[in-house]
Amino acid sequence: MISPAKYIDHTLLKADTTDVDVAQLCEEAVECGFASVCIPPCHVAQASKLLYGSEVAVCTVIGFPLGYQTTEAKVFEARQAIESGADEIDMVVHLGAARAANFASVLEDIRRVVAVAETAVVKVIIECCLFDDDTKRRLTEIVALSGANYVKTSTGFAASGATIEDVSLLSQVASARIKIKAAGGIRDWTTCQAMLAAGASRIGTSAGVVIMQQWQESAGLLCR
Repeated sequence: MISPAKYIDHTLLKADTTDVDVAQLCEEAVECGFASVCIPPCHVAQASKLLYGSEVAVCTVIGFPLGYQTTEAKVFEARQAIESGADEIDMVVHLGAARAANFASVLEDIRRVVAVAETAVVKVIIECCLFDDDTKRRLTEIVALSGANYVKTSTGFAASGATIEDVSLLSQVASARIKIKAAGGIRDWTTCQAMLAAGASRIGTSAGVVIMQQWQESAGLLCR
C-alpha cells in the first residue's frame, strides 16, 4: 500500500510563522516522509539545515500571495531562495495581467523565474477561483510552455482553494506535459484522496499530519 506522504507538501505560510514552528514542521515532515516542507522565504536557510541528509525537499513561495510584484523582484526572490537552499519554488503568476488577457506578459514572468531556478522544481500558481474555465485552460497552456514543472490551483489565501473540478480541468489541459498541485482547503484524507484521483501529483496542505493519521486509520495501520 502506497503512502500518500510522498504527494504532500507540508505547508506553513502564516505571516507570524516562527523558527520554532518551522523546526516542528521539519520534524513532522521527516517523521511522516512528506515530499517537502513549504515555508516562507525567510525560513529557507533554517529548513535547509534541519532537513540536510533527509529526503524531504525545501519549498518556498515567490511573489506570494498576490503575484503583482515585478518580474525583477520575483527573479531576485527566486535566486535568493535557491542560494539559501530551496529545492522547489511555488510562484504566483501576474494575476492582473492574466485578467487583462496579457498572456505574453504572464509567460515572460514565469519563464524568467524558471530560468533563474535552473534545476529547482517550479510550480506556478494560477489562483483558479479568480478565473473562468477558458482562462484557466489558457494559463495552464502557458505554464506548460514556460518550462515550469507544475501548475498549481491556489495560494490558499484567496476566496477559495482547490476544487475537484479545477484539478480535473487542469489535468486534462496539461495532458501529462506538466504536473498538477492542488492546494487550499485540503484538510482531510477523503479530500486529499479525491484530489489525487482527479489528477493531482502534489497536495499542498497544513493538515498533513492529520491526513496521514486518517489514512493510517482507514488502512488499518493504527492501533485502536
